[in-house]
Amino acid sequence: MPLPKAELHLHIEGTLEPELAFELAARNGVTLPYASTEELRRAYLFTDLQSFLDLYYGLMAVLRTEQDFADLADAYLARAAEQGVRHAEIFFDPQAHMARGVSMETVVGGLSRALATSEERFGISTLLIMCFLRDQSAESAMETLKAAEPYLNRITGVGLDSAEVGHPPAKFREVYEEAGRLGLRKVAHAGEEGPPAYITEALDVLKVERIDHGLTAMQDPAVVERLVRDQVPLTLCPLSNVRLRAIDILEEHPLREMMAAGLLCTVNSDDPSYFGGYVGDTFHAVQEALGLDHEALRTLARNSFRASFLEDDEERRARYLAEVEAYTFD
Repeated sequence: MPLPKAELHLHIEGTLEPELAFELAARNGVTLPYASTEELRRAYLFTDLQSFLDLYYGLMAVLRTEQDFADLADAYLARAAEQGVRHAEIFFDPQAHMARGVSMETVVGGLSRALATSEERFGISTLLIMCFLRDQSAESAMETLKAAEPYLNRITGVGLDSAEVGHPPAKFREVYEEAGRLGLRKVAHAGEEGPPAYITEALDVLKVERIDHGLTAMQDPAVVERLVRDQVPLTLCPLSNVRLRAIDILEEHPLREMMAAGLLCTVNSDDPSYFGGYVGDTFHAVQEALGLDHEALRTLARNSFRASFLEDDEERRARYLAEVEAYTFD
């Protein structure tokens, strides 16, 4: 049985495996520019974040109906359950779908239909976080938030993703202020490719509660000191960092140093179909590459539940944490 864990940085569109992409393409009459699943998988070699995003958005063309989104979520949940995930806070990108003529109602309807029974079917509690695309306008983000208002009973929080460099967090100040007024939790990608100053800006301007990635924090001791002092969670994605060339090899990932500094680190899969592994695979990979012992892995699992948005169900959080403490490694 795998180590129990929460996954806090997972883009549901990034779980689209080639086999499901071809299945949905056939269902919806979409022609993919690849002859086979093998050819598509060979395209999953990226030189940077943008080269990944080009393929990522292109493949979304197969997602058209509520059933497509429900099938996508179910496929992720099945894999996550096998890898020890007990709680998942799942990102989705409505702007990328609405731009293709797929409505917010379709996206949220399909995802929430699958997630509503995730605990009964897969043993995984779930929350849904709506992300804004930072390389689009702040006005587009605000329109997206307005479009989501009828569905906020099914959406826990907002996030900020896509191409980071040149799109500082402050660009989205007003939409995050409005999200706060609507009672939504707030996270944002910062310090993936962008500078440590983006992490500070996300905290000060957007008032986020978690930093997604935060890889570049170690470049600024003052940022590290603040993150440690306030125990701001970082949702690190080591396999993603290697695949997108933020670091060259996994052995050079600063996770061990970040933990030693007292940072509240969690390990997540980001876009597992594209980056070579789901969250259990990621735990195994960092254990091997960085020489992490069992107690370090237990700390990462414990941190994942501590960093989760389970304040409305502290009994559940305590139960998950007890599972982590009771876990016996092989």
